[in-house]
Amino acid sequence: MSEPRRDRRDDRAAAQQAAGAGRDDRTAERDARIDRRRFQEGASALATGAIGRETTAGREADRLADLRRRLRQTSGRGRKLRGLLVLLRPYRARVGLMLLGLLLATGAALAPAPLAKLAIDEGIRKGDKGALDWIVVAFVASALAYWGATYLQTYMTGWVGQRALQDLRIQLFEHIQSLSLGFYSRNRAGVVISRLTNDVQALDSLVSDGVTTLFQSTLMLLGVVVTLLVFDVQLALLTFLAIPLLALGALAFRIASADAFRRTRERIAAITGYLQETLSGIRVVRSFGQERRHLDRFAELNEANRQANMTTVYLNASYFPAVELLSALVTVAILVIGGIQVIEGHTSTGVVFGFIAALNNFFDPIQQLSQLYTTYQSGMAALDKIFELLDEEPELRDRPGALELPPLRGELVFDGVSFRYGGDDDEGAWALREIDLVVPPGQTVALVGETGAGKSTFAKLVARFYDPSAGRVTIDGHDLRDVTARSLRAQMGIVPQEGFLFSGTIADNIAFGRPDATRAEVEAAAAAVGADRFVAALEHGYDTEVGERGSQLSAGQRQLIAFARALIADPRVLVLDEATSNVDIHTEARIEQGMRRLLAGRTAIVIAHRLSTIRHAGTIVVLEHGRIVEQGTHDELLAAEGRYWALYRDWAEQAAA
Repeated sequence: MSEPRRDRRDDRAAAQQAAGAGRDDRTAERDARIDRRRFQEGASALATGAIGRETTAGREADRLADLRRRLRQTSGRGRKLRGLLVLLRPYRARVGLMLLGLLLATGAALAPAPLAKLAIDEGIRKGDKGALDWIVVAFVASALAYWGATYLQTYMTGWVGQRALQDLRIQLFEHIQSLSLGFYSRNRAGVVISRLTNDVQALDSLVSDGVTTLFQSTLMLLGVVVTLLVFDVQLALLTFLAIPLLALGALAFRIASADAFRRTRERIAAITGYLQETLSGIRVVRSFGQERRHLDRFAELNEANRQANMTTVYLNASYFPAVELLSALVTVAILVIGGIQVIEGHTSTGVVFGFIAALNNFFDPIQQLSQLYTTYQSGMAALDKIFELLDEEPELRDRPGALELPPLRGELVFDGVSFRYGGDDDEGAWALREIDLVVPPGQTVALVGETGAGKSTFAKLVARFYDPSAGRVTIDGHDLRDVTARSLRAQMGIVPQEGFLFSGTIADNIAFGRPDATRAEVEAAAAAVGADRFVAALEHGYDTEVGERGSQLSAGQRQLIAFARALIADPRVLVLDEATSNVDIHTEARIEQGMRRLLAGRTAIVIAHRLSTIRHAGTIVVLEHGRIVEQGTHDELLAAEGRYWALYRDWAEQAAA
């Protein structure tokens, strides 16, 4: 910005502060000067033709960039199709039977045209009833062969296709369970669900029907080409003139439809994601009376989905009738030229009749392959989304040769640990900075601090949901990055702030970490944390269905079940992440004794806002802005009258109120 303009701006600011009068006039005058300058610049550009050249060149560049982008979207699919074929490898024998059925069915479908030619030329025109009888028998035999072969290939195609899709769903489910927590913080659950349901279902048509159509129509087309050449080379070459037109049409359809089919997969994923989110939060929607707003938003998403699908409808309505029209024109041309040749005696009636009969089998496979392209585009758009999910790499992997942890003593060490979300190259704020802490085996360490101080991040590093950006976390001297995640978490129990329960019975949820636990062990774990009282009051006791996410139980009851679930797994290291925040004072007092039993002899990291639950902790660590500002016992920190003393005073005042 030039100095005169900066001076004018400063002068205006001073004038505005001194008085408001005349401000609008000065602003209008400035805008007028700017408009005059821009007009002069524009006029100069028009005079030299600069704008026209830049605009035309820009539009041309945009069109080329869009074309390259669409072509790139359809590239790389060979690798994905090969990945899909890998799913068929375990069923090679049945795939072989399917291909055999396809070959036999194609051969039987090609027979009628040559047989029709023989019937006219050798039977009807010559009056040879014997030859006609044999030809009729051959017709019937080809029909029976076609029926049997089609049954074989249809059954085998369906069997192999459903098994392959079943394997794909299992592979996807296994993969998403291996992904790091960061993936789920970036992606909506409903969209991930759509990948396993809608997108896999879209592949069903491609795998079950598309494969059959692809092979059968291709074999049919090759067989018809040979048949046409045998009948009459000149008429066959005339027919083949339509192939370049069909190829150009298919290429144009491919480019135009690439975006459309991708958008349909994205729109249906958005609908599934919004539906899942709304159903999960239906109580909040009802409590705020936002049903109409959610309905309007759902209608908007459905309208976007309809528009995306209508784009594919327009493309199909333009392309496929054009193929039919071309087929009709070629048939008319063959009928006229072939009829003239018959009249002039250059060929026989049987040849022309057989040629036209075979011609239907020439355009039918092309039409089927064209229609298959719609299925192919839809299936490949779904496959693109599935491979995007499969290409997601877990942020945390076991290193090669990672150690299986032996039974733990439970010594935890934070050695110069710093961490921030988003990775080492991210510019985000540090969640933890230069943490040095030793937790002896069997000791309870309580983490306190204001919201955002880094307490939950500390617990996530202990469970190795994330790796530190700097420094290291060790357990019994082993860097957590050098041990297998499974062996670590097998000896670790976590009770989150919200006690998440799975659909099933109370007993099933308590035994979640130990499916082989006996009923006596389940009941003992419940009694230890004080859950047995409310369970005994239920009609079906431990066999009571808890509903989705434990909706049939109160928040406090769900949390008690979560305590029992952690206890029965007998972990050596226990993480309680504000585990009592969702229970009332009466329930908290009732389970405090159970918590002491749960924590006894175990290394424990306890995060709590209710400071009454951590007074007996071996060490209390006060975090502020990701750093340790104080640590010691409850009495020591109160005596120091530092940050913990202030937090405890505020909490006591709130509790008294």
